[in-house]
Amino acid sequence: MLHASSLESKYPSYSYVFHEFDVDESYLYDDDFIHFVKTHENQLKRFYKRSLLRGEELLPMIQGQLLDEGISDLFLYLSMIESGFSTNIVSPKKAVGLWQFMPATAKHYDLTVCNSYDERCDAISATKAAIKYLNKLHKEFGKWYLAAMAYNCGEGRVRRAIKKAGSDELSILTNSHLNYLPKETRDYIKKILLVAMIGESSAIGLDDTIESENGSIQVEVDSGTSIATVAKLINMDKKSLLNLNHAFIQGKVPSNRAFYMLTIPIEKIYAFYLRYEPVKKEQEVPKSHLITHSVKLGETLQSIAKLYKSDIDEISRVNHLEYPYITVDSLLVIPVSEEIFEEQSH
Repeated sequence: MLHASSLESKYPSYSYVFHEFDVDESYLYDDDFIHFVKTHENQLKRFYKRSLLRGEELLPMIQGQLLDEGISDLFLYLSMIESGFSTNIVSPKKAVGLWQFMPATAKHYDLTVCNSYDERCDAISATKAAIKYLNKLHKEFGKWYLAAMAYNCGEGRVRRAIKKAGSDELSILTNSHLNYLPKETRDYIKKILLVAMIGESSAIGLDDTIESENGSIQVEVDSGTSIATVAKLINMDKKSLLNLNHAFIQGKVPSNRAFYMLTIPIEKIYAFYLRYEPVKKEQEVPKSHLITHSVKLGETLQSIAKLYKSDIDEISRVNHLEYPYITVDSLLVIPVSEEIFEEQSH
């Protein structure tokens, strides 16, 4: 029979893992957790190894972004449980990507989701959005294990569970007899803790993988660029490059923006800069005048640019717009020609 003492010797990292998720060390003695480990340990060990191989090139980026934003890098195990480090996985509920964002949540955290480009599949953008979401949840609940559970079932569900239980203790909220939270969420936090214990205590060592020379980096490519063309330039299989860039659904960079960020293996960086030549844009005569425009319901950057015979990229640049979204009643500065300026002045 599995006991907490055997868990302690088998997974010496448990103390560190629990600390990073704000879990009291006494949780190692929780009957439900011990039973969960006994039931799922072998399955999750196999899952861990498969995920590790799949996410080998993503791990340095995920770890780096988490640490840069002051979140424990052990939250990469949350992503592992969500997606197995598959950037284009789709859940039965239509959540997508490394961090399994639903469309509404993705939009709320500035991820583009359209027919030609799904930013939920872009590892760097999705990780950035997940960090924002996790920080928001931690600010509300004050403990990282609560933030993780809210990531799974929603803030409202966790809030109600805490109120009903009269406690935010993990052993109470995950008790299988009390059912304060759905079974999926109770198992979810146990999976994260166990796979983190497996990973941090593993003989193959997640740290060794992260510190290896494997990894990826993002480079800037022009709109309309073919993924196949870039793959050929850097002497890489097209399918392998697409596997790093599932956001580009049609295998081509869309034309909505002036440029996009493409993920390539870090060892291909020199080949990329030696062989890739950005398209030289024709020198445009800059608009000589500026006017202001208050955004109305239903307007887009395209419609506003057309209205003033201006340019979307120019409007975005002048207004420091990182994404092609505008909100009602926001004030934009529009670069226009002298002719349009005179028309609008009268």
